[in-house]
Amino acid sequence: MTQAIQKTLRDSAGMRWTALLLLALAMFCSYIFMDILSPIKDLMQETRGWDSTAFGTMQGSEVFLNVFVFFLIFAGIILDKMGVRFTAVLSGAVMLAGALVKWYAVSESFMGSGLETWFTNNLNYIPLFDELGVSPFYEGMPASAKFAACGFMVFGCGCEMAGITVSRGIVKWFKGREMALAMGSEMALARLGVATCMIFSPFFAKLGGNISVSRSVAFGVVLMCIALMMFIVYFFMDRKLDSQTGEAEEKDDPFKISDLGKILTDSGFWLVALLCVLYYSAIFPFQKYAVNMLQCNLDLTEPAADSFWAQPDVTIIQYVIMLVVAAAGFASNFQKKSGTKYGLLGLSIIALVTYCYMGYMRQSAESIFAVFPLLAVLITPILGSYVDHKGKAASMLVLGSLLLIACHLTFAFVLPAFKGNEVGGVAIAYITILVLGASFSLVPASLWPSVPKLVDAKVIGSAYALIFWIQNIGLWLFPLLIGKVLDATNPGVTDPTKFNYTAPLVMLASLGVAALILGLILKVVDKKRGIGLEEPNIKE
Repeated sequence: MTQAIQKTLRDSAGMRWTALLLLALAMFCSYIFMDILSPIKDLMQETRGWDSTAFGTMQGSEVFLNVFVFFLIFAGIILDKMGVRFTAVLSGAVMLAGALVKWYAVSESFMGSGLETWFTNNLNYIPLFDELGVSPFYEGMPASAKFAACGFMVFGCGCEMAGITVSRGIVKWFKGREMALAMGSEMALARLGVATCMIFSPFFAKLGGNISVSRSVAFGVVLMCIALMMFIVYFFMDRKLDSQTGEAEEKDDPFKISDLGKILTDSGFWLVALLCVLYYSAIFPFQKYAVNMLQCNLDLTEPAADSFWAQPDVTIIQYVIMLVVAAAGFASNFQKKSGTKYGLLGLSIIALVTYCYMGYMRQSAESIFAVFPLLAVLITPILGSYVDHKGKAASMLVLGSLLLIACHLTFAFVLPAFKGNEVGGVAIAYITILVLGASFSLVPASLWPSVPKLVDAKVIGSAYALIFWIQNIGLWLFPLLIGKVLDATNPGVTDPTKFNYTAPLVMLASLGVAALILGLILKVVDKKRGIGLEEPNIKE
């Protein structure tokens, strides 16, 4: 019997990590599409007439169905009932469908069409939702933004379904093994999608000197096709694993609504869920405005058209250097020989400095913010391995909150003080962005692996779904709030590079303060109840 178990795919490190790579690549593609319009917010205002309120409303629509139609709850039930592989392929198909709608909404074909006329004249009032102040549309919202919001809602259903499915899949393949390392590594690779988006979305939008925002979204659609293919390949790997272990995708013990009650009455679960919504609300909505925030707070001068730094090829070179930073830094964590380990680490650091220099020379806010996930890629495996072998997950959440507060306050008050200082401002921006990305890496390495310690294995899918649903409330609310606060605190400002971002940044810093308080409470609860959040995942 022991020999049979050892021959399963799950017990092969190579196959285990191959399964993780498939899931991570799919999420990498979804992260790119999630923020595909973020680095071209200024172009959306210039070419489609989207002001900050329209932009924020459209961005917040991604999670509207998840929150207000409770789709995420249903997704968790589907996951528990149908299993990882079915839900993975379903989520990929739903993401692709939503991406296609969003692409058409911002395309030139939509402009002047009968569909544009319909959206202009309709969806200006949604009964009940308007009364509650949570409508995803409003009177005067550009038709392209409304239709894009519809597509983004569908994409958001698939994306969040994919998120809980990937988390459940990692638990399935890595429980009792390097689970925190696996979750951290998956998120580190997925977050490279943010950097990829920041570099290539403007690249495609401005390609050939002719601005077309639909080209950027089309790039994202192609990647969603790739994501679906990754999930299909994973489907066959996962089915092979179940045929070896005799495990069934469908549960013998059927899902019951009372199972949700057990989750919702657990104070530890609520602390983790609220920590999650605070963390993610302070990061993901910020990402959607970060490039514009840098454009407003840095003195950036576009290089001359005939300059080397203005050539499209530089974008490709810079991205290759970014991949070297990520690959060398990530790989250094797994080297046993100190010479190889520090050699790769040194290469990663040199490549990072080179990348930052190129971003400065290009005078590109998108390139500057693209460093966001790079330090996270380097340290997430370290943090995950530490949690696996040493524990201290709750303590890491407290540290992450402190870093989160410091970074947003730096953006709010320190960065504007360096306006006019070209080198100083960019240096402050780079350092703060890197630290913010590193603080966010504490979440997947410490928070997500803690969920299986809080709930029964049978309802892990539903538990993740509930956490994601609570998280989605913040992801819907804060992009909208940031847009409204920007317009309210910048009356009469029409130039998209002249906004004052102090108020929105202070609002995001306050989320970090709340997360810090909850993190400290979680440490006390963990110690009192013996949940084991501070204990290692791998028992020596």
